[in-house]
Order: sequence, then C-alpha cells, then structure tokens
Amino acid sequence: QVQLVESGGGLVRQGGSLRLSCSASGSIRSISAMAWYRQAPGKQRELVADIARDGSTNYADSVKGRFTVSRDGAKKTAIYLQMNNVKPEDTAVYYCNGNSLAGDAYWGQGTQVTVSS
Repeated sequence: QVQLVESGGGLVRQGGSLRLSCSASGSIRSISAMAWYRQAPGKQRELVADIARDGSTNYADSVKGRFTVSRDGAKKTAIYLQMNNVKPEDTAVYYCNGNSLAGDAYWGQGTQVTVSS
C-alpha cells in the first residue's frame, strides 16, 4: 500500500504562483510513475502533469510553460507542482497520483487551489 498526502493549496491571485507538494509513504518502491490531476466543479478529473522514475515529464497543453512537476532526489518520496502565472481556469481540487508496476493506482485526498481574477 502507498499513502499520498498533498499540501500547499490555497487562494492565489491571477498571475501569481503556488507550489503543491505530495508526500508518499508505504510501499514506495512499487511506484513507477507519479502525477498531478485536477478536477474542477462539474468537470471530469484531468491529468495536469506526470513524472516517471527516470525523471521524464509530460504536461497538459493548458499548463505547458507555466507549471513544472519535479520529484525529490534519491528517495523519490515526494513530488511537487510549481504553478506559475496561474489563471482562474486553474481553479480545481488537485490530486496526487501514484501508479505501481502492477497496475495499482493510489490517490491523495486532494488539495483545493482557487485562483481569483
């Protein structure tokens, strides 16, 4: 089992910055990739960015050039999402996700990000 805990959400003005953190514990070695998803009211959950164990990353078109996903160094027990130049449409609950090689998916409880215009 893997436990994921997000932090860093809050209220930020349009054009501002915010950094989300996700701390992982448990069977961390089973995790092959981690990601950030978000879900706005009335919308489906969508992928924001992901990062593989080798450090390769992938971003949704809507956040490219503004958001950066990173992973801590040797222990790989945490990932981060640096959000710059945020927009009102970035308002959502942001979820941390981890996927194991066996195909199991783990989710955090989510952290609310609200961008005011």
